[in-house]
Amino acid sequence: MTTTLQNLQAQRPAQQEQQQEVIMGFGNLQGFELMQRAANVLTNSTLVPVAYRNQKEIKSYGKVTGYEENKSGMANCIVALNMAQRMKADPLMVMQNLHIIEGRPSWSSQFIIAAINSCGRYSPLRFELSEPGEPVEIQYTASEWKNGNRTEVQKTVVVRHQECYAWALEEKTGAHLESPKITIQMAIDEGWLTKNGSKWQTMPELMLRYRCASFFGRLYAPELLMGLQSTEENQDIIDVEKGDDGSYGVEVSSVRSGPAKEQRRESIQHEPGETIDTLTGEVQEKEPVATRATRSARKSEPVKQQKPEQEDGDFELDME
Repeated sequence: MTTTLQNLQAQRPAQQEQQQEVIMGFGNLQGFELMQRAANVLTNSTLVPVAYRNQKEIKSYGKVTGYEENKSGMANCIVALNMAQRMKADPLMVMQNLHIIEGRPSWSSQFIIAAINSCGRYSPLRFELSEPGEPVEIQYTASEWKNGNRTEVQKTVVVRHQECYAWALEEKTGAHLESPKITIQMAIDEGWLTKNGSKWQTMPELMLRYRCASFFGRLYAPELLMGLQSTEENQDIIDVEKGDDGSYGVEVSSVRSGPAKEQRRESIQHEPGETIDTLTGEVQEKEPVATRATRSARKSEPVKQQKPEQEDGDFELDME
């Protein structure tokens, strides 16, 4: 059998069908294996944040004393690759700007601004910031832990009232889009400015712009943020600290009304036979009337004196 040019051209489409492009994803085995291979490369790199590496540092007094396995590093890389694929973004850029706070991912505000500017649907994001007002002293109550006890301390901070909003033009319609106005008074009312270690006290103009960008993206481009909040928003809600593994965490006792050892479960009497748990607010069912009557009758009965126990070897015999 002779091979001709026509036969080779006829076999080429069949070979192309067999060598289909494999796309990373969870939909098929080949795509998932490819994603794992890509994640394995990234998790062994030192250019990605610590939360995605296969090893994390063990530090003592600020010095690295060793390394331990980071079991969640590979899985975090797979999740970041999936998000980058859905957003059509570079995986390394997603990893550098995706922060994990108490298991919930959040975007940095710089990434939100960059995503809006590069999506092609809007003009570059711009900010309108008012002139700062006169200095005003604000008194607030802060909580501090001393010797295991939570105490309230009165503090004073000097602020200048300002307001800011973000705007952009929609490319297709030319519509002028604006974000909600963010003010210093809003930061005070919401507790952002008076939180321990708040950046609103030291760099208020930058925080105003960051919060406006987050609100703009949430209103007009929620598909870019994928329903995630900004890192600064999560930090303003609770006190978070960056851990050695690159993730952000919160001390549980800092969001309670007191230390865990002082949390006591108490019950208050609401109605006869009914109690309310002061921690959970649960109302327990009433006792049946017959049960309460029996208990009251038992309490009113005289207590019978018990006979003293006999020592070992002594037996008491009833002689009739």
